Amino acid sequence: MKIPVGDLEFELLIPYAQIETRVKELAKQIETDYADRKPVMVGILTGSFLFIADLVKSIEMTTEVTFVKLASYFGGTSSTRQIRDDFDLTIDIKGRDLILVEDIVDTGNTMHYLIEKLKVRQPASIAVCTLLLKPEAVEVNIKELKYVGFEIKNEFVVGYGLDYREEGRNLLGIYRRRS
Repeated sequence: MKIPVGDLEFELLIPYAQIETRVKELAKQIETDYADRKPVMVGILTGSFLFIADLVKSIEMTTEVTFVKLASYFGGTSSTRQIRDDFDLTIDIKGRDLILVEDIVDTGNTMHYLIEKLKVRQPASIAVCTLLLKPEAVEVNIKELKYVGFEIKNEFVVGYGLDYREEGRNLLGIYRRRS
């Protein structure tokens, strides 16, 4: 079944039920890894908003939630490799354990930029949790990448927070562009 988003067509890649199950698994893994700590979950807007909401709801331990806003797509179907930094953290993270929650890691450039920016503020640790990873597209190795929901091919996807020209974020599943 095809779904139109803007001037493109998409087909289901990962159904919502599968996403729900995987988010709960990631939450349990985070609970185990941070059992004696209180991590700060840093959502990377805008694409991660549904993922971080479901993830935090599934974590049965005390966490804090805050957000940053970065962009590298600017309405297209691939990363421009130029990072726009729209909104910075407003809390002190020195000595805190951070979990950066991202919708998708493809080239790794945006995540590398953010990690380097945050390291100067001296957090105790930084880990990355991404819903989607495109291993074929990675240009910058992210050693902090600890939690991965799904590995996908190097295809353009929308849904569950991810967009094409600000449309498609409301789709419950993950949809790939039809060829």
